[in-house]
Amino acid sequence: MKISIVSPVYKAENIVEQLVKEIQDNMQHLDVDYEIILVEDGSPDHSWQKIEQICSKENTVIGLKLSRNFGQHYAITAGLDKAKGEWIVVMDCDLQDRPDEIPNLYYKALEGYDLVFAQRTLRNDGFLKKLSSRIFYAIFSYMTDTKQDSSIANFGIYHSRCIKAMLSMNDHIRFFPTMSRWTGFNQTKLPVKHAERADGASSYSFRRLLKLAFNNMIAFSDKPLWIMVKFGAIISFLSVLAGFIYLYQYFNGVITEPGFTTLTVSIWFLSGTIILMLGIVGIYVGKTFESTKERPLYIIDKSINYE
Repeated sequence: MKISIVSPVYKAENIVEQLVKEIQDNMQHLDVDYEIILVEDGSPDHSWQKIEQICSKENTVIGLKLSRNFGQHYAITAGLDKAKGEWIVVMDCDLQDRPDEIPNLYYKALEGYDLVFAQRTLRNDGFLKKLSSRIFYAIFSYMTDTKQDSSIANFGIYHSRCIKAMLSMNDHIRFFPTMSRWTGFNQTKLPVKHAERADGASSYSFRRLLKLAFNNMIAFSDKPLWIMVKFGAIISFLSVLAGFIYLYQYFNGVITEPGFTTLTVSIWFLSGTIILMLGIVGIYVGKTFESTKERPLYIIDKSINYE
């Protein structure tokens, strides 16, 4: 098998058939063996029924149904586990990742690259979606000390040895773009066209993006802990400095009696700081606890055309 195309499917009953047709039309130009892996991620609509209909007609299409909604990056992992191709294309199902860019990505990879990321030069998303995405990547870049690019998402082509290296990572929290870049190998970007969403709206709200950003900060970096250490050190320094100032004022008769306001504000401020630090440490401990359970990243309920 030369190329595997993996696409997580969620709320896509009206577009999944068009997705498969456009992929097939463009793969004919390459004249190579290929497979299309559609991973239904516990979608509340009739996406799985559509996948069943497609798989009954097309033996090159593999359908995987997860037992519940695990999340986009876990669905991608499920598809990658089953992919047999030497090259693996990962793309979203909403047709914003254009199938006609697959040949361009493949030809670019043949120039000697192991990973070719699709770079969206002009995003066809709403203002709030683009703004929340920029905020997400800006925070993520700072908190993980890595360079994240908001123009790059899941879409791209990856050699199987890169995918194998990524799958060997036992991280409980999955984020495909960062994990694929972390593997190293010879990487490049290819500017691609970005289409409008064919149907429906994105399931990623600003709240979900913030949660995703925070979870990945915890998974890929301990910088939040160091920020709290620095913050605590600054508070301690300022507290000592304030103590000397108060002593000076006391011995010079400026302060005649203890200040209720100063004492109250100090207690509440320092207590809040301590609770915040304990909370962050607790989150790290909680994530470590989740990882030690060694639960599967996903559970496949049904599969079609997969041996």
